[in-house]
Amino acid sequence: MVDSGVKRMSNVDFWDNFIKIISQKTNPVSFSTWFMNIDLVKILNNTVVIKVPMQMHKKILGDTYYSLIEDTIFSLTGVNYDVEFVLDSENEPLETLTETITKETTDNYYETNLIAKYSFETFVVGDTNRFAKTAAMAVAEQPGKIYNPLFIYGKSGLGKTHLMHAIGNFITENTDKKVLYTTSDNFMNEFTGIAKTNSNESSLDYANYFKDKYRNVDVLIIDDIQYLVGAEKTQQEFFHTFNSLHQANKQIIISSDRSPDDLKKLEERLRSRFTWGLPVDIYPPDFELRCKILKIKISKLEISSMIGEDVIEFLANSCENDVRYLEGAVTRLVAYASLTLPQKIDLEFANEALKDFFVKQTYSTNSILGIQTAVANYYNTTVDTLKSKKRSKNIAYPRQIAMYLCRSLTDESFPRIGLEFGGRDHSTVMHACEKIKKDLIDNGQLKEIIDEIKSKI
Repeated sequence: MVDSGVKRMSNVDFWDNFIKIISQKTNPVSFSTWFMNIDLVKILNNTVVIKVPMQMHKKILGDTYYSLIEDTIFSLTGVNYDVEFVLDSENEPLETLTETITKETTDNYYETNLIAKYSFETFVVGDTNRFAKTAAMAVAEQPGKIYNPLFIYGKSGLGKTHLMHAIGNFITENTDKKVLYTTSDNFMNEFTGIAKTNSNESSLDYANYFKDKYRNVDVLIIDDIQYLVGAEKTQQEFFHTFNSLHQANKQIIISSDRSPDDLKKLEERLRSRFTWGLPVDIYPPDFELRCKILKIKISKLEISSMIGEDVIEFLANSCENDVRYLEGAVTRLVAYASLTLPQKIDLEFANEALKDFFVKQTYSTNSILGIQTAVANYYNTTVDTLKSKKRSKNIAYPRQIAMYLCRSLTDESFPRIGLEFGGRDHSTVMHACEKIKKDLIDNGQLKEIIDEIKSKI
């Protein structure tokens, strides 16, 4: 039954009108995130009860949209109803607190480093990344007020960087807040640049510039925080930067390839701060999400009508762990089609076009640990020894071979490989790779050794 305050409308009519008005008063991204999956439970005893899918919806709808919801209900019914948000498993009312998002203005132009194409609209959502996307949207709508810091973690190629840029772009489009995106590598390089200035005066000027750049922002987004491992002074500086921003209620967004608890080689005081807000993980895309990503990607191509469902499923089954490989497979398929001009793109054509690509991907998905294990077994040593500080030739050369193979057979960066070899600097990995490349030119035995190790991986 509908309460008498609802002007002779059925529940269905009331809710349809409510959703229509809300969709007109919110931007499309906010509407799809917070209102698309809510539903009316009942209107009774001067209370409108609304079912929501996640606890996060209860908080955001109560904190950010309560007034809008309340006003919309009043406009439809002429009655000041209370609003209660419930999950499927609960019926307790939510105590709400209305907040207003204020815009802080600045007159100075600054470089955000944000990539415009990365937005919430272009982020493809599935079961493996839905919670991370929802959390990111919550932070974008209320920067500095909830989930601070937001710590996004997951393996490479799953969309962490896309989400971080999407948050930054949403904030810059909807507020006057100052947003800065950077990587931990850039942060470290700029910090170490202070010591490389020529005079005490210029060093002081650069230090002041550095602090102003990173602390005089409303939102700091820093990617791949794991690469600060081993850089003790840079960690100290980031600790002070973090504190300065957090105490001023400025939003901090961090990404990593592992959870805060797994960043064992970072300072404990940093790791503990990373858990102050909300750590969220992104999992590899499941089959359904991989198909969804491929269909969106292919729909924008001229040859989209030539690609059937069976080819999409073939691609989705062949690229299981990384969105970048999905995109790479499509790019390779398009390139091959442009050269051969087929009448149709069927399974036989796709298999021919991508046979070398999938062989390469098989190597790429091998973990660093798997490569380390294969090298250690060949040289009758252990992975821990390869990671150790020992520099004797019988250890150093196998270690260099392992680094070379990690770079050749995976898509991991020099810093990431160095991190997995006892926290070594990226320049050490680069040197190892160059040395093995040169030795392979004249050393046939080395080529045989590497081929044998590959066969064991």
